[in-house]
Amino acid sequence: MISALQPWEDISARLRPFVARRIAAHDVDDVVQDVFVRLQRGLPALRDEERFTSYLFQVARSSVSEHLRMRARHPLPDRAEGEEAAADPPDDDRDVARSLAACVSGFVAQLPSPYREAVTLVELEGMTVREAAELAGISLSGMKSRVQRGRSQLRQLFDECCEIALDTRGKPTDVAPRTPRCRSCK
Repeated sequence: MISALQPWEDISARLRPFVARRIAAHDVDDVVQDVFVRLQRGLPALRDEERFTSYLFQVARSSVSEHLRMRARHPLPDRAEGEEAAADPPDDDRDVARSLAACVSGFVAQLPSPYREAVTLVELEGMTVREAAELAGISLSGMKSRVQRGRSQLRQLFDECCEIALDTRGKPTDVAPRTPRCRSCK
C-alpha cells in the first residue's frame, strides 16, 4: 500500500507503468507531472490516508483521459522533423477527413436547439463539459446528457447521409453519399 508520506519517487515508480500502458511513451512525463500537481491540490481534502492509493490511481485515470481527449481535439505530428514525409497518411485519407469535417457544421446546424448548443460548445469550440454547463446555466450531468444525445443524433445524420469506411485506427478512408442531398461529403 502506498502512503501519502512516501517519497514522490516511490509513487512515481508505481505510477509511471500505469500511465505508460495507456498513452504514448513521449507523453508519460507530462501526464505524471499533471497527476502530481492534482495530487498536491487534492491532498488537503483527503481524510483517510488508507484511501490514498485509490485516490492516486483515480487522479491518474482522470489525467490520462483528459490527455487523450486533448490529443484527439488537438493532434500533434508524431514524427520528428528529420523523418521522411512517407510516414504521412495518403492524401486520399486527409481529403476524406476534410470533406467530412466540412459536413459537420451543416449537420450540427440540423440538430435540435439544446443539443446543437451543447455539441457546438464542447466539440467545435473545445470547451470542457463543466465550462459549457456553467455557460448554459445547467447542471453538469444535464450538459453531459445533451452532448451525448447530440453526438448520437449527429452520428445518425451522418449514417443516413453517407456510408463512411474506416480503417483499423478508426480514421475515415472513404465516403460515399447515400442520398443526393449529401453531395458535399464526397
